[in-house]
Amino acid sequence: MPTIDNNELTGAPVRRKPKQDVTEIGGHPLSPSTLMMGYGYDPMLSEGSLKPPIFLTSTFAFESAAAGKRHFEGITGKRPGGAEGLVYSRFNGPNQEILEARLGVWEKAEDALVFSSGMSAIATLLLAHVSMNDVIVHSGPLYAATETLIARILSRFGASYVDFPAEASRADMDAILARAKEMAERQGGKVAMVYLESPANPTNALVDVQAMRAAVEAAFDADARPPIAIDNTFLGPLWSAPLRHGADIVLYSLTKYAGGHSDLVAGGVLGSKQWLGPIRMMRNTIGTICDPNTAWMLLRSLETVELRMTRAGENAEKVCAFLRDHPKVEGLGYLGFLKDGPQKDVFDRHCTGAGSTFSLFVKGGEAESFRFLDALRIAKLAVSLGGTETLASHPAAMTHLSVPDERKKALGITDNLVRISIGIEAADDLIADFDQALAAV
Repeated sequence: MPTIDNNELTGAPVRRKPKQDVTEIGGHPLSPSTLMMGYGYDPMLSEGSLKPPIFLTSTFAFESAAAGKRHFEGITGKRPGGAEGLVYSRFNGPNQEILEARLGVWEKAEDALVFSSGMSAIATLLLAHVSMNDVIVHSGPLYAATETLIARILSRFGASYVDFPAEASRADMDAILARAKEMAERQGGKVAMVYLESPANPTNALVDVQAMRAAVEAAFDADARPPIAIDNTFLGPLWSAPLRHGADIVLYSLTKYAGGHSDLVAGGVLGSKQWLGPIRMMRNTIGTICDPNTAWMLLRSLETVELRMTRAGENAEKVCAFLRDHPKVEGLGYLGFLKDGPQKDVFDRHCTGAGSTFSLFVKGGEAESFRFLDALRIAKLAVSLGGTETLASHPAAMTHLSVPDERKKALGITDNLVRISIGIEAADDLIADFDQALAAV
């Protein structure tokens, strides 16, 4: 984080460099949870403040006119390498840069960007990489707003899409990529992106990222290969690291586990500079960067993300063990209960935990699901997930209401599906709450 040191003997302000981050001690690499306490921040550049201050400024002073020119050469792309220092808060800022550095630690990403919401991250990504007549290949289901953006908004500008079920096999992936290539050739465009969401929202279906990477590499020459982007909100950063499995770009709603207190909205994108460079340029242009206060709050939250996610995951396992045999429960979409088969194979290769968000299928339909939801006393009836509190919602009538009925049916988003996000309360208390709520069904 750059700053100005006015104590030089020359009397001229000199931009100081932060001290180098400690990432290993005596050959022992430090874990991400340890690095969350200080990585990317030098207290001596901020009057010794232990925690980063909130930098509420719209613009930053240049050391000289020549330095200003060099900064804008980087911002506008006239010079490779991007910005060197701070320019204007639509482009970057100290809080955002520290946050980006720490986000990248979890997946050992080369670069990271933060945004004003998860959807602004997704929108900026797609605007940066998709052009008229291009084709997007995506898994299904996706978060409803993402499906709307691709199917109803980008289509207005000449982009199209093909989709496939999250549980698709390698053969299915080969077939859908071939179809996408044919569409792009007919339209005079390209296959611009493979966009995945795993686990899918709200069914928890997993996508085989390794298989998709192999399929993409088989279908395209290296210089024409589209990037593979994946929404990792449900399991990241603790339980899945898609960059290690073949994804090029990883997206997050940082509102969820990374923020984790249901008090902010933000998004993040991780990956290599090759793919994030155009996204950064688009963010600079349309102004979808996260604000300094939200970035500061996320820095606070990242210090405890491992503790919170671990507790929530342990709670979910206990709650689901109770729900599995309950007479009012028809089934559970919980990754920890996957049996032998393709989905279990993907889970074993891709995931280090089952997460704390799952689908509960109540015996009956919408009326029975509503009675269950209305009877909850600890769990809050609200959308979102990954917070300290337990949340419950009805996707078919809420988050996915805009999805056409036939598509909801095909994707398994039924009237008896209730999405549960388990928090960090006492597990026994949650079990008691679910037990009495199911009694009302």
